[in-house]
Amino acid sequence: MTTRAALLVLADGRFPAGGHAHSGGAEPAVKAGHIRDAQDLEAFCLGRLHTTGLTAAALAAAAAHGLDPLALDDAADARTPSPALRAVARKLGRQLMRAARATWPSPELAALAAARPRGAHQPVVLGLTARAAGLGPSDAAHCVAYETVSGPATAVVRLLSLDPFEATAVLARLTPALDQVAEQAAEAALRGIDALPAASAPLLDISAEAHAAWPVRLFAS
Repeated sequence: MTTRAALLVLADGRFPAGGHAHSGGAEPAVKAGHIRDAQDLEAFCLGRLHTTGLTAAALAAAAAHGLDPLALDDAADARTPSPALRAVARKLGRQLMRAARATWPSPELAALAAARPRGAHQPVVLGLTARAAGLGPSDAAHCVAYETVSGPATAVVRLLSLDPFEATAVLARLTPALDQVAEQAAEAALRGIDALPAASAPLLDISAEAHAAWPVRLFAS
């Protein structure tokens, strides 16, 4: 039974999946001076959305479509060159798995948890979670696309004391791009794993490695 209300639960920032502890690369971008105000935040989020966001959304859509989650997890590894970001993705996947199995238990989630006890990549887990909740590939892709920009926006409010109204306005302006990326990801998922995008953002990879070595930081990534 499909219910779009499940998408609201899954995309809710209060869903206990651990995302609140991560900035999506915003913390090192703020320190480097790349994000100083709402305009910079919008540019950062747009770039993240069309690169790593598109890739993650397609992985989630493919899992929601019913493609092999273990093969998708390998595909996620191949698309994540930064060891720090691979570790983050698996940690978030493990946390999401706990919340997902408590909320929408399914044999597919249980099988992936058993096969990847240290955690599968978060977008793959999210796609399977969406599938367990009765949602489709486009729903899963929209959820990931929104996470891609909402995480940095929330983090920058804390990092820069940015007006939360300005941050929310940034998210609202990005909604057409969110729809575009989500639909592109969902269409790719229907064509199989080999058709999934592999867009990358090298500066995010480099800054993630540097951020992981910081002795003091506000966010885990």
